[in-house]
Amino acid sequence: MSTGVQEQRLGQCHLVELHEHADDRGGLAVVETGTDVPFAIERAYYLYGVPEGAARGAHGHRELQQLVIAVHGSFRVIVDDGLQQTGFVLDRPALGLHIGPMTWRRLTHFSPGAVGLVLASAHYDESDYFRDYAAFAAAAREMRA
Repeated sequence: MSTGVQEQRLGQCHLVELHEHADDRGGLAVVETGTDVPFAIERAYYLYGVPEGAARGAHGHRELQQLVIAVHGSFRVIVDDGLQQTGFVLDRPALGLHIGPMTWRRLTHFSPGAVGLVLASAHYDESDYFRDYAAFAAAAREMRA
């Protein structure tokens, strides 16, 4: 079930209503650089077949930005800026979550058959990742000092 709260935010994270077109032939949701995402899309990947009770993510990025979309089913995204956290429910293909840099994320509560699409601002670069939460939180707090 969607939160439907457009002002729900955490740092550089916010929900994005995508342009949706539907008729008797089905639905079409559109994502455009500069309109729906403030970054050029350099990489796309998707999550699927996530077992019941499993979580994905559990990392942060120094520079990378992402738009996360539940193209089928639903899941929850918990975001954390090192000081506070909040959660967003993604449950329809015309709703995305923009996750800015220096944000820890964890994806949970995948419905059976859920498929998540992630559009990213850069190619994979291991040096951009925080894999340890304590190191991420320390760096995030230092940036704000």
